[in-house]
Amino acid sequence: MSITVAVLKETAAGERRVALDPASVKKLAKRGFRVLVQAGAGDAAGFTDGQYSEAEILEDAKAILADADILLWVQAPAPETIALMRKDSIGMGMAFAHRNPELVTALNDRSISCLAMELVPRISRAQSMDVLSSQATVAGYKAVLRAATLAPRLFPMLTTAAGTLRPARVVVIGAGVAGLQAIATARRLGARVEAYDIRSAAREQVESLGAKMIDTGVNAEGEGGYARELTDDEKQQQAEKLAEHLAVSDAVVSTAAIPGRPAPKIISRAMVEAMQPGSVIVDLAAESGGNCELTKPGETLTVKGVIVDGPLDLASQAALHASEMYARNLANLLDLLVKEEVLEIDLEDEVVAGTLLTHKGELVHQQTAKILGAEAGGD
Repeated sequence: MSITVAVLKETAAGERRVALDPASVKKLAKRGFRVLVQAGAGDAAGFTDGQYSEAEILEDAKAILADADILLWVQAPAPETIALMRKDSIGMGMAFAHRNPELVTALNDRSISCLAMELVPRISRAQSMDVLSSQATVAGYKAVLRAATLAPRLFPMLTTAAGTLRPARVVVIGAGVAGLQAIATARRLGARVEAYDIRSAAREQVESLGAKMIDTGVNAEGEGGYARELTDDEKQQQAEKLAEHLAVSDAVVSTAAIPGRPAPKIISRAMVEAMQPGSVIVDLAAESGGNCELTKPGETLTVKGVIVDGPLDLASQAALHASEMYARNLANLLDLLVKEEVLEIDLEDEVVAGTLLTHKGELVHQQTAKILGAEAGGD
């Protein structure tokens, strides 16, 4: 098999992850892939060039792009980088094209088939390729550590010669992958944890981690396990109940996000102003607008004594493990692209078809096309 896979240094500000770790390179090499890695690509994640013993290490990005059948990335490359890719080659990584339309143009100009990893279907067969889940695991963990660092109090209960310190009260909003990891981490730090999720089905998972579910008195369960649309009265009832718990909390980690859409606004200005001074909100949804009305992406504010933190790319702060998981996700999807040692985009495969953003010079992902107000091809 003569398929060349390539990885460049990430160029996005603050990005420390790398698309392939040394262990994944070794596995790909055993499967017959030729792997090219730009010198220093893994440095920020803790991987030296010497550890990539099964890859060819090259300095020149242009030479790598000219030779690559498949380019792997974490954050989408700049349009000028895509312009150097081989025509009709394949790109794989996170794209978030709904807020990056120039990326779609650049990909189509080179007729590149792009598999956008954030679009991997949420089905059992694709769990091993789900980068949103793998990276959310890291982000949920780091969010709690960030809250513990910003808070002017300790999280565990401590009995000392100077007296007893009560445990911090932490509220986690959203009981998805990031939220559940945040709950588990806060519990490990000794905090008392409550969780808020409009899906009543989340209760069992929340309680299994030792947290209490905030009971709003509203059952928002819809078809297929998804939340149904709430009435205005139900929304008000939920908001009032949540506000009561936020007012006595020491730290809040908010994780509610909807792929391809702005984050839902859950924490209002009034809720923040009713919280006790010294409280902390870490808004994991900052990148898509934030769950808190006051969140400013990439900034940490103080509003009437309450710290509102809007971190970006938290998974990158634990770059080694985040890269290892991300690389496995990519490698597992790569397996679906090789049929009898031939590279093939199989549109009959529901995982490949669901992840495909652009193909043969066209935007083919229906949902993204709808958001961008464009017409999807490939029908």
